[in-house]
Amino acid sequence: MIYRGSVVTTPGIRSKNILSIQSSQTSLQSTSGARPRALWSWALYDWANSAFFTIILTFVFARYFSQGVVGDDVAGTEYWGNIVGVTGIVIALAAPVLGAIADRSGRRKPWLVGFTLLCVVACAMLWFVRPTVDDFWWAVVWVSLGILGAEFAFIFYNTMLPDLAAPEKLGRWGWGLGYVGGVVCLVVALFGLVEADPGFLGLNRDEAEHVRATFLLVAIWYLVFALPLFFFTPDQPASGLSAGQALRAGLGQLRQSLAHAREYGHILRFLIARMLYTDGLATVFTFGGVYAAGTFGMSQTEVLQFGIALNVTAGIGALGFAWVDDAIGGRNTIFLSLAGLAATATAILLVETVFWFWVFGMALGIFVGPLQAASRSHLARAAPVHLRNQMFGLFTFSGKATAFAGPLLVGAVTAATGSQRWGMSTVLVFFAVGFLLMLTVPDAGTGKERKVGV
Repeated sequence: MIYRGSVVTTPGIRSKNILSIQSSQTSLQSTSGARPRALWSWALYDWANSAFFTIILTFVFARYFSQGVVGDDVAGTEYWGNIVGVTGIVIALAAPVLGAIADRSGRRKPWLVGFTLLCVVACAMLWFVRPTVDDFWWAVVWVSLGILGAEFAFIFYNTMLPDLAAPEKLGRWGWGLGYVGGVVCLVVALFGLVEADPGFLGLNRDEAEHVRATFLLVAIWYLVFALPLFFFTPDQPASGLSAGQALRAGLGQLRQSLAHAREYGHILRFLIARMLYTDGLATVFTFGGVYAAGTFGMSQTEVLQFGIALNVTAGIGALGFAWVDDAIGGRNTIFLSLAGLAATATAILLVETVFWFWVFGMALGIFVGPLQAASRSHLARAAPVHLRNQMFGLFTFSGKATAFAGPLLVGAVTAATGSQRWGMSTVLVFFAVGFLLMLTVPDAGTGKERKVGV
């Protein structure tokens, strides 16, 4: 992620001058039939990846770990927060280095494939986690590897978008398809496994095999729907550097990139704001199922039903706000999303009945996708064209730099107060501070003012 004069090094693209980058992008986007297939194959990966975040990280395994493996809601919340927090530290330290090395070595897809397979294997191994504290460490190891694989894969996935879609259309290529995939996978998990006739697949409910089978479902789902990206989305050529050379060059590149970013104060402030509100959003995802089960006594079936409904509203929000993003810009969409998230999250923390938890939970889902998608589209529009992909590397770093803070804080506050409500209330701080800092970030427009390569 270095900019020296007219030389740009971007994630997945070897060092070239700006003219050659524009030429390669134009070639990709103008090739008859290649761009739509490449773009839809890229988007389908979000459909695949969402199964991990909905079933493993949020609605099924998180609850299963807390109540089945640990056997105590408060202790389970604390341990789950520590697991996600520690893996977040690893991601924060490794993500910028991985991005820089891949930037210098050229290709992105080998990294994407490798980390995807790591997550797939980890999900499959979670099948062996029985509902007993004896399998505590087995669960910790494999879910941690799964988180690392899914998150590291997304580093290389995100950097592909600017090569595939024009700036004025980046907003609509957000998280909509991913939420649809999450809903479909949750429906299959609920009616095909959790609520299925016990004799249908011969699953032993006393050993929670009907729940554990959903982890195998995620492994298969993720692998199958990732294949189109592997085969049909083009990659950039290798730079020819050895692993050692790429490592040294990447680390040097990272240092210069961080130094260069300080020259663009508005982008730096945006990245810090995103770092904060993303922590809050990630914490909501991480503890959603655990909070629903522990505070409102929801069963696994009820949590899955809630997850399905939440993903429906999240998908509607992501798809609907995509055109709002393209109309009013990413910054304004971020403001709307943060205000909506803060209001609905506050209501969820105050309500006492399952009914109102459902009402405000559905409302919260509407603002989740737009916040994520608008953040990405804002940066694509705000960054100078010759530094755009470089800034996407820092975008990834900002999303992971303090990702451990939210889960660790929730775990610590929950343990100190003995209350999940107090623990979850910490997300409001992240939303509020992120909102205030975004007030200092200038509007980047809607992207209609410029085209790719201009």
